[in-house]
Amino acid sequence: MTAAGEMRLHHVVFCVHPENQDRAAEFWRELGIVFQEIVLAEQGLRVLIDWSRGIELVSLTPEPGTETNRFRQFLDHRGEGVWSVVVKSSSITEPIAVAKRYGASVRFQQHLEDGTSYLDEADLTPIFGMPITLLATDRPD
Repeated sequence: MTAAGEMRLHHVVFCVHPENQDRAAEFWRELGIVFQEIVLAEQGLRVLIDWSRGIELVSLTPEPGTETNRFRQFLDHRGEGVWSVVVKSSSITEPIAVAKRYGASVRFQQHLEDGTSYLDEADLTPIFGMPITLLATDRPD
């Protein structure tokens, strides 16, 4: 175990075109996934996530935001698919330092609190082709 605590796979993020997000969600719902919708207006993203089953569908909102260009470029160059694999630990600080030693950099980082829980997230440039996002939260899975 590291200073970041035990790390484990948390969820997979799929990036889809906005016009396909609801249909993709229907597919997963038929398989038992229960999504929570989160609109991140500042980032220009609509997120559908099932925290306990490990599936997230992300797409662009009609109004652009701070992350619109990154996600649009992904869709334009790679098409729909796996955006990132999210790994959870007790802290993202040490895993970021380790990733930097392997040549990665942080593309996006955020800290959110709502008075009852917190979320720290860092989206890294791919390491050996692996798209990884680090997550630390006190939110139950």
